[in-house]
Amino acid sequence: MPKRRVFIDETKAREYLLVAAIIPSHGTDRARQAMRTLLLRGQPRVHMKKESDSRRRKVLSVIAEIQPLVVIYRAGAPHRTDLIRREKCLRAIARDLLADGETHLFIETDETLIRRDRQCLVDALHGAAPTATYEHRTAAAEPLLSIPDAVAWAWARGGDWRRRIEGVVHTAVDV
Repeated sequence: MPKRRVFIDETKAREYLLVAAIIPSHGTDRARQAMRTLLLRGQPRVHMKKESDSRRRKVLSVIAEIQPLVVIYRAGAPHRTDLIRREKCLRAIARDLLADGETHLFIETDETLIRRDRQCLVDALHGAAPTATYEHRTAAAEPLLSIPDAVAWAWARGGDWRRRIEGVVHTAVDV
């Protein structure tokens, strides 16, 4: 069993960010329960873009209680397209978070990018520990994908929203 799980989502608002929320494997069940308590009746997932400000504050408070270790990967203008930015960020994640193995990535599903992501990760993981694994999931199927979504949203918004997630953001890496 992987010793940690990493949940990844992106935002293209203001700048390209790929956010990785790291949770030890032994803490994922408790974290999932906490994120599920945020769902409203009939709501398949928490998505910051669609929430009211009061709900956003509550989501960020719950995330602060879960205490994931978050790393933000930023790819800017030198990389000409969002596809290239995503690839650079995924390679950096593979280098930083998968090199020691015993890690499992959950990547927010974008049907148009799955094949490209897989190829990128296969290339990046060549020679890495065989215990480094990954899969694409929807946020409705994996509640913990709401964490990088919320952190990415708050980081991109800046101001008080960014202040609310400072305690969980370990670092921001420019690629």
